[in-house]
Amino acid sequence: MLHVTINGNPCEAPEGSTILHALRAHAIEVPTLCHDDRLHPTGACRLCVVAIEGWDRFASACNTPLLDGMKIETHSPPVEDARRTLLRLLAADYPATVVESDQPFHHWLRHYGVTATGDESHPHFTDTTHPYLRVDMARCISCFRCVRICDELQGQFVWRTWNRGDATRILPNRSGSLLESDCVSCGACADTCPTGAIDDRPVPDHGMLEKWTRTTCPYCGTGCEMLVGTRGNGIVDIKPVMDAPVNKGHLCSKGRYAFGFNQSPDRVREPMIREGSEWRAVTWKQANEFVASRLRGILDTHGPQSIGMLGSARGTNEENYVAQKFARVVLGTNNIDCCARVCHAPTAVAMKRMLGPGAATNSFDDIEHAASFLICGCNPTEAHPIVGARIKQAVLGGAKMVVIDPRATELARYADVHLALRPGTNVPLLNALAHVILAESLTDHASLKKRVRGYREFEKFVRAWTPERAAASCGVDAEDIRTAARIYATAAPAMAFHGLGMTEHVQGTEGVMALVNLALLTGNFGKPGSGVNPLRGQNNVQGSAHMGCEPGHLTGFIPIELGRDAFTTAWSSPLPATPGLNLMEMMDAAERSELKALWAIGYDVSFTNPDAIRTHGALGGLDFVVVQDLFFNELAREFGHVFLPAASPFEKDGTFMNSERRVQRVRRAVAAPGHALPDWEIVCAVARAMGHGRAFAFHSAEEIWNEIRGVWKAGQGITYDRLEHGGLQWPCPDEAHPGTKILHVDSFAGSKTAPLQCIDFRQPTEASAPDYPFLLTTGRTLYQFNAGTMTMRTPNRELRGTDTLDISPADAARLGIGEGEIIRATSRHGVAELPLHIDDRIKGGELFATFHASATGVNHLTGQGRDKQAMTPEYKIVAVRIEKREGGTGNG
Repeated sequence: MLHVTINGNPCEAPEGSTILHALRAHAIEVPTLCHDDRLHPTGACRLCVVAIEGWDRFASACNTPLLDGMKIETHSPPVEDARRTLLRLLAADYPATVVESDQPFHHWLRHYGVTATGDESHPHFTDTTHPYLRVDMARCISCFRCVRICDELQGQFVWRTWNRGDATRILPNRSGSLLESDCVSCGACADTCPTGAIDDRPVPDHGMLEKWTRTTCPYCGTGCEMLVGTRGNGIVDIKPVMDAPVNKGHLCSKGRYAFGFNQSPDRVREPMIREGSEWRAVTWKQANEFVASRLRGILDTHGPQSIGMLGSARGTNEENYVAQKFARVVLGTNNIDCCARVCHAPTAVAMKRMLGPGAATNSFDDIEHAASFLICGCNPTEAHPIVGARIKQAVLGGAKMVVIDPRATELARYADVHLALRPGTNVPLLNALAHVILAESLTDHASLKKRVRGYREFEKFVRAWTPERAAASCGVDAEDIRTAARIYATAAPAMAFHGLGMTEHVQGTEGVMALVNLALLTGNFGKPGSGVNPLRGQNNVQGSAHMGCEPGHLTGFIPIELGRDAFTTAWSSPLPATPGLNLMEMMDAAERSELKALWAIGYDVSFTNPDAIRTHGALGGLDFVVVQDLFFNELAREFGHVFLPAASPFEKDGTFMNSERRVQRVRRAVAAPGHALPDWEIVCAVARAMGHGRAFAFHSAEEIWNEIRGVWKAGQGITYDRLEHGGLQWPCPDEAHPGTKILHVDSFAGSKTAPLQCIDFRQPTEASAPDYPFLLTTGRTLYQFNAGTMTMRTPNRELRGTDTLDISPADAARLGIGEGEIIRATSRHGVAELPLHIDDRIKGGELFATFHASATGVNHLTGQGRDKQAMTPEYKIVAVRIEKREGGTGNG
């Protein structure tokens, strides 16, 4: 510890502290205008100056290291005079008519009795075109925090400094508005600005906020923590949590701004029952009795296998636990699944088979420890923006990066090598990387000897997968494959991230296995900055499957037969003996008229399932469909018989589990509208109506969590009390355990060694042909989220209002089609119409489309190809032809 004297009082501070750190630790406040804890300190504004005995000048506290024995004065008359003088210089050009109480600069003007004397007559940049941000550079004091936070935190480089001296101006990097710039609407510049020059647009008619509630973001699987500001029963503002381990004081446009759905006027507030073509509002008692009666009748007539249930990746761990318990205890079926089936089920199967846990091996904090990255089939800066920003900052700081993606994504622009493979050829490419690693002796020999088995068989198998052979299948240069392999194997530690571009293929599971092979060969596991790390798509898709919303696994992802005795005892109820159906098998069974009923919680399978025509045919044959959601979705409108209104993540308590196995608290910030209820309360009420009240006599989310801890050994140490101080990563077997940041340090599940897998290539079910010359792949965009249920009800519509069909400039020119024209795309499975976007990130012969808008119907194009092991649909490749719709134009 360092021992110093501050204002005559002895104080202690840790080694490596700045003076400002020491002052804050002892509750001594000094003004700071250029400082932000998220940024490298510069001392530019000089307002935090202090006097140090023996120094002939004042020192800026924010960037001056604390030294042992220092004697510091923070508020002596000379120091205060210096601050007052500096503030007068800043205030001389600041508009006299603008003094707002919530801005730090205004606070310090009032504190030091300084009056702003500037005017707004000189030309300055203003921008009111952005749906979330407003800019008035008459208020700018050139602290440069907006410039630095955009550079150092987000890595977008939007705000630029122009000219010098008194002529200095801060403007976006492209002329015109923020909307025309490279801005990604993360709001970090508004969050850091101390004057209001860049500020959030206020939420209309809500006034000043009254309360902040700490919770976890309801969007992607990154698990960012946020502060939700409320007034009355409305959300007014959202800010990032500064000390959050995942997002570290940062949020993306969705997390920070896209909360308007919560107050959308079309939220369903009462239970509803369909009568003919009309919906009638009913009481909860009526709804519960109706659902219970219909389910009992189907059970009596057709048996437990005739009913399926779907948990929700948007629901909490507690709610998903209750849903799967209901399926198994009340309905007597293992027909329970969730949307992990259509995204990362192949990851869970592959990693469980090879490593043990089917989850990320490392933590997001390993990003800053990695020397290189292998980014496979994921687009983090759009789909997981905070993770993407952290990776980008690491690469800007010197880390190497290989990107495997058909498109030239944003991270591909920063990559040392971009392997723009043909869709569906992940396996040959990864095998070729392994070939190079072995052929050039780039393996970690010590790790191979101690921790890996099956080497000789694998080495023999992979000899045939030369870069030249793979290049012919993948459409990439063989030398680029060699360069990529060398980077991953030699720039250690190397961290791999993968997404749905790896898993949503007929060889999704095998593709992930091939990726794990690379980590095993190079020793990139069990240490900081390494590992194989899936980026999970939704806020709790990791948790929903892990809680047991999976036909073959119970809570903790324990195979049913291994957990049968323990769960039978814990639940005082036998578990169903018949193997359960997953989502895709449920649709097959519905087609055969074997599945009679479906209860879908927060999951619009009508809109999101592939091969929409076939899906709709299956759903249309069901006798009874229960829809539980925030809004009337496509499933409810077309096929629902009863609608149960649910509370949003902002309206309930519980936990989410993010991509890095971190369990974090979800806290209620506002009350649910009307009679909407948390999902767990709805399910428990139906259980009571069906005579199983004792097994579902929960009174709080925490009570459910404690039951979860009782059946999940790896989570027994994660209590609500401990989560009050921050999230914990499983395994966490007892309350003294700190959680596990890195898996496989000393061993794999049940073994010291992990097996290499020989994975041969199978052609995708979809291939281009003269009648279908283009290969289409689908994916996310930055401003929309999955089915658009939430984001399409926010001003994000102004940033991205529709799906587009993206095409290369050369193909657009060859076909004579232009930006914004409505294009009809036809596959072997159906037709969709959507506006054209000409995009130089797309290769010739390939197309890309997002899937967020119900009007475009992109899933009418996707087919029935499935991964054979996980049965995940082949969303990432479909052959299509395209043509201009006569008279069709769109906004693009």
